[in-house]
Amino acid sequence: MDNHFGVMLDCSRNAVYTVEAIKKLVTYLSKMGYNTLMLYTEDTYEVEGEPYFGYLRGRYSKEEIKEIDNFCRSKNIELIPCIQTLAHLNAIFKWDRYRNINDISDILLIDNEETYELIEKMISSLSKSFTSRNIHIGMDEAYLVGFGKYLSEHGVCDKFELLHRHLDRVNNICEKYGFKPMMWSDMFFKFASGDYYVNDPDVIKKEYGKYVPNGVSLVYWDYYSTNKEKYDIMIKAHKNFGKPVWFAGGFWTWVGFAPKNGFSIDLSKKAIKSCEENGIENMVFTMWGDDGAECSAFSVLPSMFYISQIKKGILDEEKIKQNFKSLFGIEYDDYLLLDLPGINGDREVTNPEKYMLYNDYFLGFYDTIADTKQGKIYKKLSGKLGELSSNEDFGHLFDFEKTLCDVLALKNDIGIKTREYYQNNDKEKLNKLIPVYTKIEKQLKLLVDKQRKMWFAEKKPYGFEVQEARMGALILRTESCKNRLQKFINGEISIIDELEENLLMPSVRYEKGKSKNILNNSWNDSLINKSGW
Repeated sequence: MDNHFGVMLDCSRNAVYTVEAIKKLVTYLSKMGYNTLMLYTEDTYEVEGEPYFGYLRGRYSKEEIKEIDNFCRSKNIELIPCIQTLAHLNAIFKWDRYRNINDISDILLIDNEETYELIEKMISSLSKSFTSRNIHIGMDEAYLVGFGKYLSEHGVCDKFELLHRHLDRVNNICEKYGFKPMMWSDMFFKFASGDYYVNDPDVIKKEYGKYVPNGVSLVYWDYYSTNKEKYDIMIKAHKNFGKPVWFAGGFWTWVGFAPKNGFSIDLSKKAIKSCEENGIENMVFTMWGDDGAECSAFSVLPSMFYISQIKKGILDEEKIKQNFKSLFGIEYDDYLLLDLPGINGDREVTNPEKYMLYNDYFLGFYDTIADTKQGKIYKKLSGKLGELSSNEDFGHLFDFEKTLCDVLALKNDIGIKTREYYQNNDKEKLNKLIPVYTKIEKQLKLLVDKQRKMWFAEKKPYGFEVQEARMGALILRTESCKNRLQKFINGEISIIDELEENLLMPSVRYEKGKSKNILNNSWNDSLINKSGW
């Protein structure tokens, strides 16, 4: 295949999509005009002789990958393995089997023969499952490489030389099994300039090309740039290496429960234009699953479709919307309701639907920046989403977000009211909140049921225990806070310590009393006392 135009599906960050779900996605991709699917698997694939590799994580067997590969080929889609051979391997380091080859954090120990024995087993296993001989070997965000066990054993080293030696070893293994590798490019930029996204392409010197073996392609990833000029600069900087360049954009599925189609489309349109003007022929768009993989890959079908139409030269938005309905049987604007319009900005990604869900009733970590008006928006969105929940193919997506909005319509400002009424010693108003806490508790249990239905419609069961642990804790905390509040109202206790606190801003960036949504994708950041988590 000459030019690649595809997507990357994350099957490592807490969720592994079922074979049937991938077949469904591939069928859509083929109809939209894509020709490539990268299967991102950190440790979630079978490696011969390594029973702990992907253990209890829902890893794909060789037979499952072969089945996916065969189906992809029947739809003229190239299935490309996308793995990690340096960092992002935190899941394996929980096992004693791999601790000897752990440098620091989630990073493999370079210049250790056991490391390369494992990598060869990985590449060998993939060679028996995938027919494509393109392979993505990762190597991104390993910024602490050489600072752990490597530093203790070898002392201070030249980071460029260290990365070069490792890349050369991995490239030789790939060549042995007939693979042509590509890698994320950020490490070279980080070592050269201190940052990935440079403002001057000539920060990357042409002599840096010596650190990248011939035949290795560099993948420029950018899910953030809001102006085309940034893409132009970065592509020119990549070309200074004198190696083949791919571009990886993003269809935003990785900041909580709701997708960010509007933002994804806006950025991707600019990225495609820059790629076309600068001669970049290979493009993929990632769908990550950071912090739990709560958001379905199918929730960004509008992004996938819109960009596929742009790639075909179809620029009229009304025509794109008509074509979307013809293919998927649902109005384009209706599908975009999954973005939760009115809650998130189009130009700046925020995710209050996640951090306000987990925001503690009594600690109120985000109460100082909460928008109390959003409860009404959630209530309105619930009705609209509910009308779409009977859709045969995608109803489970709308049904889940409808229930999420039901919860948030109640929970969004209940902590603010609780603290205000408590500090005013208004027990009458506090008593009126007790039924609201009870209703939230019931709605949360319903939300877990809806989430379970959505998860099992697309993903293997592995990873859902994380969602149940989070939601279970939230349900228990709701009950606990309600009971303590009732005891205070009844006079059984005289004080609720957390509600005695005068809240501070979660960040100095925000003025007191000024509502502003933020982006925080760590579910437990509202748990202040979380040492050891």
